[in-house]
Amino acid sequence: MHAPMNQFRVIDGELVIGGERLSALAARVGQTPFYAYDRSLLRARVAQLREVLPKGVKLHYAMKANPMPAVVGLMAGLVDGIDVASAGELKIALDAGADPSEVSFAGPGKRNAELRQAVASRVLVNVESFREVSELEVISSDLGLPARVAVRVNPDFELKGSGMKMGGGPKQFGVDAEQVPALLADIGRAGLAFEGFHLFAGSQNLRAESICDAQLKSYELAVRLAQDAPLPVKFLNLGGGFGIPYFPGEQRLDLAPIGENLSQLAHRAQNELPDASFVIELGRYLVGEAGVYIARVVDRKVSRGQVFLVIDGGLHHHLSASGNFGQVIRKNYPVMIGNKIGSMPMENASVVGPLCTPLDLLADLMRLPVARVGDLAVVFQSGAYGASASPQGFLGHPACVEVLV
Repeated sequence: MHAPMNQFRVIDGELVIGGERLSALAARVGQTPFYAYDRSLLRARVAQLREVLPKGVKLHYAMKANPMPAVVGLMAGLVDGIDVASAGELKIALDAGADPSEVSFAGPGKRNAELRQAVASRVLVNVESFREVSELEVISSDLGLPARVAVRVNPDFELKGSGMKMGGGPKQFGVDAEQVPALLADIGRAGLAFEGFHLFAGSQNLRAESICDAQLKSYELAVRLAQDAPLPVKFLNLGGGFGIPYFPGEQRLDLAPIGENLSQLAHRAQNELPDASFVIELGRYLVGEAGVYIARVVDRKVSRGQVFLVIDGGLHHHLSASGNFGQVIRKNYPVMIGNKIGSMPMENASVVGPLCTPLDLLADLMRLPVARVGDLAVVFQSGAYGASASPQGFLGHPACVEVLV
């Protein structure tokens, strides 16, 4: 069984998003398919985290999870900072009113032009190679602005239980921990404005104990590395990794142990890193559960006894839900017929898209209310890595719309 998708209200069997019934919202948008993000749920998630995180721990939004400008604009007013991964994202963040002093720029292959934009914008660059230090030295001299830098460290451990590992072992991300002292020496010689460290061990973890362990190890590694730093550590980004339940058997993350663990680390830091502010960088956890993908049933087919509901959207809009965005063994996202929630009778049905490929499958033999042409299929947990992470030009089908409600 999937974890209950009870973050949205239901009225008379119809899903309610942002205060609007699904059918009315579809009429307002004017077309299907579309993504809808509920701003009240985004606010509630940030408030929930604020209650758990110790005072003084900053909350950053990793906007790669959902770079829709309206979402970034809302989040910029709710969180303490924005983390970007390209010059394109940097522009969106700054246009949304994000404070440059609380914007950080990560990525393993920053181009020279992007580094120049970052320095000119006075945002923090998470350095990921010796090459970046050399280029930043020249750029800083050209612009008359010392680049603000933190070192992204590839730690010597992994985040156990993470869906996607971003550190530990050989990785394209960051600088191996054992090479960081030499990099710090280069930063000092180059006269760059060193501010701290960025450690991101992995993502999509539903085990609080694993996240706590990674945060503890990240903190202790930063304390060791700080001994070679050219300036005191002002910024310590401990990453994120907070997961949300997508698949049967998964449960929501327990935040309480994480908050307690961070409190203990913050207390230690008063003596060991007295100038440092902690940052928690979250993307999926902030926006994932607040979004849904909605597509209309355009055909109902029965092939050798199996029901196929053909919808007007698919993997070209929602690659993750199709299982082609990192899943090894395909599993179903939570899917419902959004205008027939709780309706009877039920049947086993597969929800497929219009693309000419068997990969275009959003629900495989799920128990759903009997649906007809015109009904609205809803994919939950769709607020992160949806539209922007999907091949919308594939096979020439129309792009989808995104709305914040």
